[in-house]
Amino acid sequence: MFLTRFRVNTARPASRQLLSSPQALHAAVMSSFPQLLPSTPDAPRVLWRIDRNAAAEVMLYVVGPDRPDLTHLVEQAGWPAAAAAGTPGWQTFQYAPFLERLEEKSVWNFRLTANPVHSIRNREGVPTKRTAHLTPKHQLGWLLQRQDASGFRVVTKPADRRHTEHGDEHQIIISDQRSLDFGKRSTDQGRRPNRVTLTTVTYNGRLEVTDPIALRRILTRGLGKAKAYGCGLMTLAPVE
Repeated sequence: MFLTRFRVNTARPASRQLLSSPQALHAAVMSSFPQLLPSTPDAPRVLWRIDRNAAAEVMLYVVGPDRPDLTHLVEQAGWPAAAAAGTPGWQTFQYAPFLERLEEKSVWNFRLTANPVHSIRNREGVPTKRTAHLTPKHQLGWLLQRQDASGFRVVTKPADRRHTEHGDEHQIIISDQRSLDFGKRSTDQGRRPNRVTLTTVTYNGRLEVTDPIALRRILTRGLGKAKAYGCGLMTLAPVE
């Protein structure tokens, strides 16, 4: 497994076009793996995420089974002249050694962009409909419902810093809620694109590892829905 980081040159028009289309960005990411074969149910999948840290600092993170070649992204949305002069256009790291070092009860900062949804039925006799959680309380609840099976526990604040009446007893911030609406290309040339609508949020918080094996699976296979559109990739960073 490999973890790759690519900084997007937001001054380029092509970059803005890519960032506005999750489907186009997904296609660009998948094109980075020339050896990738059709996935089997147990095979690692490709995950990606956009981090908008500042107006001029937009980072693309990719986790995949092979070392990617992002030359086309450098040419389209990076700094090609700098790359030609010898400055790498992206950084790729071996991910397996880090994953193997994860231990039970270790504590990490984490970031996750996800599509928190639930299924509801408006009335009896009709199929359930997938609906987005729109409030921070329910978005947090979505994550907490999945933490045990995912091998981690979101760390709670010290007792003297909790304000349970406001629902902020956990060390987590939920931000950057985005509503996406775009056309999904069809393989049938005669059909109009289907519309895809989804809501994404970013979780920044602190977790404790409860099951390293389960957490490694989440870090390499993703959490939640809409993984093809930049959701599900969780990354960890040391606690300072």
